[in-house]
Amino acid sequence: MHVESKLARLIPYFGFITPIFGFSVILLAVSSAPWFSWTENALSDLGVFGLSAVIFNNGLIITAAMMMVFCVGIWKLVGGDMMGRSGAVLFLLAATFLVGIGAFPETAGRIHYYVSVGFFVSMPLSLFAMAVYMLRRGMKRLGLLTLALGGFAAFVWTPNWDGVAIPEALSALAVGAWTTVMGSRMLVEKQGAS
Repeated sequence: MHVESKLARLIPYFGFITPIFGFSVILLAVSSAPWFSWTENALSDLGVFGLSAVIFNNGLIITAAMMMVFCVGIWKLVGGDMMGRSGAVLFLLAATFLVGIGAFPETAGRIHYYVSVGFFVSMPLSLFAMAVYMLRRGMKRLGLLTLALGGFAAFVWTPNWDGVAIPEALSALAVGAWTTVMGSRMLVEKQGAS
């Protein structure tokens, strides 16, 4: 029980650690791939061959595992609210799709496309569900911020990009900003409860 409570205290910090680790992995993979272009490639191109593939694919799977840990905190935060739980489940689904992106790189065929689309669709949907939950519960500022970040994560896909690395990174950045805010919220609530 003591070990469980220690782990529970660490969960909010995954809101900060996860995006930092995830983007560090991406930048490290980019630095090991001199051929990579932000305007002409997809981030998944980093996972095809060489050192960048080892860094990128394994890094995404570890990042997804961190997201799953953080999802436990989201689930506890929303309590029994069905809309909040829907947001948590969609967040967990996004993390599962992220595992798929790392486990099934472009060389795996069509499945890579499906898990990639699944990830970038489920992320903003998770935020939209969480925004509805928050606004219903009177958390106006947090709800509007969540709605804005979810909208941004979806909106970046509307221009016609030559390569999709930029909208992929911007969409993930929006979700990273949200997990950072939520991690802070969880810590404030824990301090208030103690």
